[in-house]
Amino acid sequence: MLTLFHTAASNVALFDALLKQLAPDIPARHVVDEAILREVRAAGAVTPAVIARVRAALAPLTGPQSFVLCTCSSIGGLAEQSGARVMRVDRPMAERAVSLGRRIAIAATLQSTLAPTQALIQDVARQADKAVETGALFISSAWPLIERGDPAGYAREIAAALADACAGDRFDVIVLAQASMAVAEPLCADLPCPVLSSPRLGVEAAARAYRARFSDPLSSEAPSNRVES
Repeated sequence: MLTLFHTAASNVALFDALLKQLAPDIPARHVVDEAILREVRAAGAVTPAVIARVRAALAPLTGPQSFVLCTCSSIGGLAEQSGARVMRVDRPMAERAVSLGRRIAIAATLQSTLAPTQALIQDVARQADKAVETGALFISSAWPLIERGDPAGYAREIAAALADACAGDRFDVIVLAQASMAVAEPLCADLPCPVLSSPRLGVEAAARAYRARFSDPLSSEAPSNRVES
């Protein structure tokens, strides 16, 4: 079973569509714990209480026949520490960004995702023996739109901020630090530098990892799109 672990229920539909497109053969489920993201936002960082909550939430999901994709960038590094059967959704995006250029902008609509994403990119760069520079683009005006149920407005707000950031040849590539920001990617196709989001790259990587571990994904379970909270 491939489990997608979310801290925002709004990401379920996005990832469910990607699973149906990219991995229809793999049995999957969605597990949602929005309280984790609320705690991280309230504290402004991953606290000991959040660490304990994440570990407790992931423990029953990481059995011998399971693989977990954590879709929350704020706790991605913590999730990876749970074991080899847990992948953070933004690592493939970070690897692609490091391969594309040295000057990498990190765009986020939640402050709590900036530091974890920067740490991830620096870690990937060290592993690739490359020197990179990162810059933060915090788009504080966007998140209230997604909370109000306006994904189109959310996408436009992000795209407008990225267009401004691309002026002056400041960056080689921009990464969207949160999975929810992928809705803005189609609006950025004409920008002078590439814009990367994590959902598609993450699902592709998780599907490859799952198939490598479980050569016959249909042997014990049928495909599913269950949502648990």
